[in-house]
Amino acid sequence: MNRRILLIEDNEQNRYLAGFLLQARGWEVLHAEDGPAGLIMAAESDPALILLDIQLPGMDGYAVAHRLRANPALAGVPVVAVTSYAMPGDREQCLAAGCDGYLEKPIDPESFVFEVERFLGAGA
Repeated sequence: MNRRILLIEDNEQNRYLAGFLLQARGWEVLHAEDGPAGLIMAAESDPALILLDIQLPGMDGYAVAHRLRANPALAGVPVVAVTSYAMPGDREQCLAAGCDGYLEKPIDPESFVFEVERFLGAGA
C-alpha cells in the first residue's frame, strides 16, 4: 500500500508538526514549500494523498488544486485543504477548487492523523 503523503505548506512549524504526527503513524511525508514545487512533486512522487495549504506565496492553494485536478495522472489522489481560512464559504471555495476535503488550522494533534486517514478510506 502507498504510504506517501505530500504536504504543500509554506510554514516551517506547520510542516514539522504535521510531518511529525504523520510519520509517527508510519506515513512517509514529502514536503513542498510552495505551489509550483508541490505540483512538480505531486507529478513525480505518486502520493496517496496531498495535504494543501491554501495561503501559499506566489500561487495560492486554489490555483494549485485546479492544476492538480487538471493532471489526469493525479485524478484519483485525494487533495485535502489544511487552512486557517475558516470563514463562512471558505470550505465551499476549497471544495469548488477541487479539494476533496477541508481541515482547519490550527491542527489538533490528537485527531489530525485520524482526520487525514479518513480521506484514504478503510485501507489506511
